[in-house]
Amino acid sequence: MSDFSIPPSSFVTRFDLWDDAQRDAAARMLATVREAGLTQIRFSFPDQHGVLRGKTVTAASLEEFLFSGCGMASTMLLKDTSHRTVYPVWQKSGGDFAGFSGAADFLLVADPLTFRVLPWAEATGWVLCDAYDPSGHPVFCSTRLLARQALARLQARGLAYVAGLEIELHIFRVIDPKLAAGDSGQPGTPPDVALCAQGFQYLTEQRYDQHEPMFERIRKVCETLDLPLRTMEVEFGPSQVELTFAPLRGIRIADDFMLLRSAVKQVCARHGYHATFMCRPALPNIFSSGWHLHQSLAQLEDGGNAFAPETGGGRDAPPLSPLGMDFANGLLRHAEASCLLTTPTINGYKRYRPYSLAPDRILMGRDNRAAMLRVISAPGSPASRIENRVGESAANPYLYITSQILSGLDGIDRPTPWPDVTEAPYETDAASLPRNILAAIDSFAASDFYRESLGTDVVDYLLMLKRAEASRFFESVTDWEHKEYFDLF
Repeated sequence: MSDFSIPPSSFVTRFDLWDDAQRDAAARMLATVREAGLTQIRFSFPDQHGVLRGKTVTAASLEEFLFSGCGMASTMLLKDTSHRTVYPVWQKSGGDFAGFSGAADFLLVADPLTFRVLPWAEATGWVLCDAYDPSGHPVFCSTRLLARQALARLQARGLAYVAGLEIELHIFRVIDPKLAAGDSGQPGTPPDVALCAQGFQYLTEQRYDQHEPMFERIRKVCETLDLPLRTMEVEFGPSQVELTFAPLRGIRIADDFMLLRSAVKQVCARHGYHATFMCRPALPNIFSSGWHLHQSLAQLEDGGNAFAPETGGGRDAPPLSPLGMDFANGLLRHAEASCLLTTPTINGYKRYRPYSLAPDRILMGRDNRAAMLRVISAPGSPASRIENRVGESAANPYLYITSQILSGLDGIDRPTPWPDVTEAPYETDAASLPRNILAAIDSFAASDFYRESLGTDVVDYLLMLKRAEASRFFESVTDWEHKEYFDLF
């Protein structure tokens, strides 16, 4: 790598955007592109919804875009989940946020540490990018930036965020991809699908074998991409599966989830399947999917688990260390306002039902799958952790972990009496989780905590996007309304 140099006039050099590890990774990336004969590299960034967008550059042009960024229209940051631009970019001011007027460009700056070679696409590399304005400043609404800022607050206290992914999803066989011209739109017509397995036989080997062809493809892809897959499991619902991953530290938790979700959808589509991380598809007998986030803090000094409880005390003792209990208290304190970040879709709130293995109220239990916070711990155990069962698999992973870190830190900084550990979550008198997206929007909008910790601009930006999505929903006529009223009145 001694002959590797970055032009001093390049964007990443002028604004000092890479550290030494990223510069070394950039050299390895260029070498891999040459040695592996790659012909194209996808520059992708995680948008506000946790969807990958970007451009594909040729290998011959790679150094130009790697060192000086790749221009993208700022409307990419202003779209709701239908891909409609919901901000007035053609107004002189560009709406409430400077820099978006006229759909001006921002720049994608690659993080070379995330570079991979995609095993399903011919001669194709992939790299995750951060969003910067032309003056070298991070775009204020970059969700990856928000997560990095939250992680930096932990690091300043000598702590690291550790989390393991437990993701539920559905995989269907495609019957009709709905590619007629009349099926296009914003959004387009979803595909017609059939089940891969009938479900209702939780964790049986027979049901697993029905999913095995796609499981094996997913396993191979995860292995090639260095995604630490641990288990592939059959869930209770029809065509519903679960993937679990080894715990990781820092931003890689969210980076890996972004790559995983995109990889699974693309690989399944290439083989005639449709993978969806939507919480509750509108198909008969289908069950809701959730994202259970297993999390703890580690001491940077010695790597020790900061949540592990002290020895002794028995069943009545707190299930976590004092630091862990304070962190959990923060998660509970801000759970209602955090739902817009952990459960960002209208559909996700249909999962919060009692007696369903999903939470419906804000409380903590000891190894209890009905509780929002399921604490799994033992004295001195390095695996002691909090499993937050509130999230949906469609969540933006950067916003999900940001909500956890900021809320947990507030619990540590403003300690209050620890919550009771409930034995009967569905029968305990506790505050309910928001019942719909409107309640979640109202809670987030009223949160002084998030306006202080994220910034008013970020809060107002996210509210604008979710209000636009909710407005479209309530302007449309649903099947429920048609069935309820069309014949009756």
